[in-house]
Amino acid sequence: MVSILNDKKTLVTGAASGIGRATALAAAAEGAELFLTDINEKGLKETAELVIANGGTVSFAKALDISDYDAVTLFGAEVHDQFGSMDIVMNVAGISAWGTVENLEHRHWKSLIDVNLMGPIHVIETFVPPMVRAGRGGHLVNVSSAAGLLALPWHAAYSASKFGLRGVSEVLRYDLKRHRIGVHLVVPGAVKTPLVGTVEIAGIDREDPKVARYIHAFEKRAITPEKAASAIISGIKKNRFMVYTSFDIRFGYWWARKFALPYELAMQAANDRFSRFLPPVVKGD
Repeated sequence: MVSILNDKKTLVTGAASGIGRATALAAAAEGAELFLTDINEKGLKETAELVIANGGTVSFAKALDISDYDAVTLFGAEVHDQFGSMDIVMNVAGISAWGTVENLEHRHWKSLIDVNLMGPIHVIETFVPPMVRAGRGGHLVNVSSAAGLLALPWHAAYSASKFGLRGVSEVLRYDLKRHRIGVHLVVPGAVKTPLVGTVEIAGIDREDPKVARYIHAFEKRAITPEKAASAIISGIKKNRFMVYTSFDIRFGYWWARKFALPYELAMQAANDRFSRFLPPVVKGD
């Protein structure tokens, strides 16, 4: 059976490590043609080499900061000029910082919004309109977090970015349906990535034994990046909007899903009504 990702031009951000690297490898195993980016040039090169060593295809890889709009648009221009529009766009890149409001500094709030929210928006506005104009359909994957669903302690700044990405995804879910572009919101809980070992906790000494025990307990419950990547690929294949990577998050969010079906039907109906005011899309790659 040929995978729906086979020969699909697939962009993966944050591809140098963690979920991004695992997802790139998983997509390549499904036959996807990869376009990779990350701010970490060394890690990005290693991922590309791993993909190729496993028989996959990397058509384009470039290190850049997705919070830099000009860098993303230049990257997009290079990709589109040489290869045309994407079929699948995966926003995986992200950073993390925790802390209570009295300990968080402005730089924490700004960097999290710049990378975790504006970064994906830069990618979306650069790569999704060409997908719409191409008229082939496709998929948009946005990796949010359990912190984009639930009020986790010390996550105010992080949640601001991840709730924002969830909001963007919920609207695009309906906006892009008419173009046959499926939108997938990934909401991982604890994942064993380099972020776990390096996350800054504002105002807290990570070497404090009590803090170290908490981080260790977090790591023990964490799933592997490969398991998260498998859930993402499965979510694309099954065209699921909400993609859970572990049961605990699914269960936790269950409490917030009252009246979900009427809400979804109403939002789609409202979106369809608003779409009547749109001019027809001019087709062309």
